[in-house]
Amino acid sequence: MKNAASDQPQRATAARIPYARAWNIGLRTAHIAVIAVLVGGHVFDVSRARLLPWLIATLVTGALLMFLEAFPHLRWFYQGRGVLVMWKLLLLLAIPWFWDARVTILFTIIVLASVGSHMPARFRYYSVWHRRVVD
Repeated sequence: MKNAASDQPQRATAARIPYARAWNIGLRTAHIAVIAVLVGGHVFDVSRARLLPWLIATLVTGALLMFLEAFPHLRWFYQGRGVLVMWKLLLLLAIPWFWDARVTILFTIIVLASVGSHMPARFRYYSVWHRRVVD
């Protein structure tokens, strides 16, 4: 069966979030914006109190993006794209213990995000659980 709007085959899938693509684009844009402010604040040594709202906004937009990516199947968590996000979260959680290295850690997170967003599908959808591409 073909989708008339895109002339692409339709996938038989479970429930979908209405306007998921639009939500994804909006949240991703917001996430990039708030993390840019957060990283810039760390680069210019802004006080923790002033950076806290930006950290919270980064975590909230990131969590919402994770929900959108993982819904309705949890396979996202053990595919390359989800594994990279888990690495980013671990690095983020390491910052309080490695405060002096926080800018380097944040730039490493940005590199992982960029690589993860642009790597070929054979790596993005590779399942570390199944040891093959799972989509």
